[in-house]
Parts: sequence; C-alpha cells; structure tokens
Amino acid sequence: MRLATWNVNSLKVRLPQLLAWLVRHHPDVVCLQETKLEDAAFPRDDLAKAGYAACFAGQKTYNGVAILSRAAPQEVSVGIPGFQDEQKRVIAATLDGIRVVCVYVPNGQSVGSDKYDYKLRWLEALTAWLKEELERHPQLAVLGDYNVAPEEADVHDPKQWEGQVLFSGPEREAFQRLLSIGLKDSFRLFPQPEKSFTWWDYRMNAFKRGMGLRIDHILLSEALARRCTRCVIDVEPRREARPSDHAPVIVELKP
Repeated sequence: MRLATWNVNSLKVRLPQLLAWLVRHHPDVVCLQETKLEDAAFPRDDLAKAGYAACFAGQKTYNGVAILSRAAPQEVSVGIPGFQDEQKRVIAATLDGIRVVCVYVPNGQSVGSDKYDYKLRWLEALTAWLKEELERHPQLAVLGDYNVAPEEADVHDPKQWEGQVLFSGPEREAFQRLLSIGLKDSFRLFPQPEKSFTWWDYRMNAFKRGMGLRIDHILLSEALARRCTRCVIDVEPRREARPSDHAPVIVELKP
C-alpha cells in the first residue's frame, strides 16, 4: 500500500501536475494541503476520472485539506474535536483499515507573534486528540505539512535558522511530544541522503541552491511502522514549471 502527502499550494493551479503525478506513482492514498478551494469548486469529477474518491474541507484563498483514495473513505471527520478553529486544516478518514489523518499545521509567521502562539496551541490540541485516536485506531497514519523541521539534518543551514519560525525550540519540542504518544517519523526509519528536503522558498533561487527544509512528514503508529518498507521524497514535481514550493513524500507499507 502506498500513502503520500503533498502540499500543492493551490489545487486549481496544480491540478494538471497532480493528475499526471497520480498516473506516474499510482498511490492508494494521497493527503493534500493548501488546496485553497471552497468545497463547491473542488475538482471531484476530474479526480474520479483518475480513479480516486475524495473527501475534503476547504475555504477560499487559504488553507484547505483533502484525502484522495482508491477505496471509499469511511468515518470522515473534519477539524480537531474540542478545538475551536475556523481554518480548514485537518481531515481524517478510515481507508482499508488504516485511520488516515491529513494535517496542515499553522505556519506561525514569526516567533513570539499571535500566530506563533496559535501554532503551539494548535499542536498541543492535535497531540491530545491524536493520542485518543491512537487508542481507537492502532493502525494510524498522520500525513501532512507540519511546518516544523524536527532536526538539524532537516535544515540546509541550522545556524541561520536557529530560533526562527519552523525551526525554533518550542516548535521542535512540540513535534517531539507528538512523536512521544507513539508515532514514528517514517522518513527516519531508513538511511536517507543528506540534504533531503521537502520545501524550498520561491525566492533566492532556493531550490537550485539546495536551500530547503524538511517540514512535510508522514508519522506512523508503531503497528504501521513495522509494515513500512520505504519512505522517499519525490523532488521531480518541484522542477516543473509553476511548481508548488513543496515536494511530495511517499511511504510504502507491506500487507
């Protein structure tokens, strides 16, 4: 079984790239972030022609999450229960016995800002909820754009990024607390090339200069981690014309 996550940074713009990518990789499940579409505008028919059912929660211009799947999604839920939030950042569904959670963690803007405080509160609420979900669903996968680079190896220049949003101490500590409930960073289950990143700023020619961060992650419960045989970052879509600033991440699970 192949699961993937991709922050497409506008599904309207990136739909042709997504459809071509689905043909190349044939994933069973894809979690999308930053769809930036109201639900009425979601391209359900185009994706159905490509062989994918979809559940989604969107809003105009900002945020938006979706799960595409070959199997019909069951037990679909939106948002973090008990956490008041108008922003569309979480959707979950059960697919072939796996509870799949798609997340788009707030960016945080800058350390010390109101948006940074919101990010930390959001992560705290997510962690508390996922702890409960894990008790109900031992086969749990949490995929998405976490807007956190967990380790120095996940940043092109740790000294430059030290104390900055996406790599600040409180954010990284919040990420570790999320792992501590019983989740594994699938990318770190295997030896990986140095300078492996999933996001590059559009500015400063960052992609060609290798100035990236690894902020898109697939976290797996221990039961799923034992089934995981591979985790890779597909940088090819980032090379295309008018790309998303993120690259997809893919995991493969044995039966």
